[in-house]
Amino acid sequence: MNEILIKNTTLVQVREPNISILKGESLRKLPILENAWIRCQGDRILDFGTMDSCPSDDGQVIDAKGRFVFPSWCDSHTHLVFAAYREQEFVQRISGMSYAEIAAKGGGILNSARRLRAMSEDELFEAAHQRLEQLIKSGTGAIEIKSGYGLSAEGELKMLRVIKRLKAVSPIPIKASFLGAHALPAAYKEDRKGYMDLLINELLPVIAEEQLADYIDIFCEKGFFSVAEAERMMEAGNKHGLRAKIHTNQFNSMGGIEAAVAHKALSVDHLEVVNEAEISALANSDVIPTLLPSAPFFLQDHYPPARQLIEAGLPLCLASDFNPGTSPSGKMAFVVALACIKMKMLPEEAINAATFNGAAALELENDFGSITKGKKANLFITKPMPSIAYIPYGFTEEIVDQVVINGQLLSKLSV
Repeated sequence: MNEILIKNTTLVQVREPNISILKGESLRKLPILENAWIRCQGDRILDFGTMDSCPSDDGQVIDAKGRFVFPSWCDSHTHLVFAAYREQEFVQRISGMSYAEIAAKGGGILNSARRLRAMSEDELFEAAHQRLEQLIKSGTGAIEIKSGYGLSAEGELKMLRVIKRLKAVSPIPIKASFLGAHALPAAYKEDRKGYMDLLINELLPVIAEEQLADYIDIFCEKGFFSVAEAERMMEAGNKHGLRAKIHTNQFNSMGGIEAAVAHKALSVDHLEVVNEAEISALANSDVIPTLLPSAPFFLQDHYPPARQLIEAGLPLCLASDFNPGTSPSGKMAFVVALACIKMKMLPEEAINAATFNGAAALELENDFGSITKGKKANLFITKPMPSIAYIPYGFTEEIVDQVVINGQLLSKLSV
């Protein structure tokens, strides 16, 4: 059985088993073990401790002096499967057009849908597979991927089948979300009910039968889908065993959070705009608020009120929102940096939100998100750095030096 011993290192996010999701004040506490070693056997973390108890150097040995070992990032919100980037819209925004104006002219999500229709399933798979490999090299060890650029029965099923193929070859766990209600396609511009009927009555049974999704999603926002439509989608998803992860409150407060709470959603994602009543609703629920700071960074928009949410005792999660239009990067270290720089989260809070709570937002906290005996050995070793605060401080630097996935060391990424 394969064994790896990493020694002379600092272990970050060291926790006992069965720790619940981290909320409010507990987000400040990031357990660290200095002058340490960790042994992985097979695909699991076997043991760890301080160097005075370091075992013999059997198997593969890595001397990580001056470096830190982290559990892999857990990215619970991405749109990794897409046909092409949308850099032209980036230029349009620089020139003064808003997200809504670009969408009204057929850009945005509809632009991605047009391009996806023209790409074969094999081409879509290869492009997404390459992106996934790059994210793994940057430290991501568990991920969610959404559909939502198909906007037709054929297109959505094509995306979900690509995600299923990625699951089959990926060394890291992938959760799939059905986001057919991402935008209203042009063919249904005058028939909203008809499109919802298509998603719920025709697509969902096929998705359930072929086990193509783990979750259901909807973009609950002005100009996209209403609260009533979101509730209908969540109810339909629940009937097929698909729990909800909802896009809401990116631009407006309109009741999406309260609806998600009522339907026991797993998470509400974005929350750039949130009011006291919505915070109160979240505080009395198990719904995980997931913040995506690279989207407002790229859109030059306002950021979620992270400090207010933490002070209300909520269990914040951070994710990348990797997509071709509003967040064309899946690097979680940069997400952590933005959380600190733009949302005033402490490094400890941001790292907890991007690892342990990220795993919880994927329902993978029993196996991922912390350095815990028996958990999956998905880890990354940093380059030499003075402290964990250097990750957000040195926000342009690639801090990952080596990656361990399922107890296997990937090829060295730097010298």
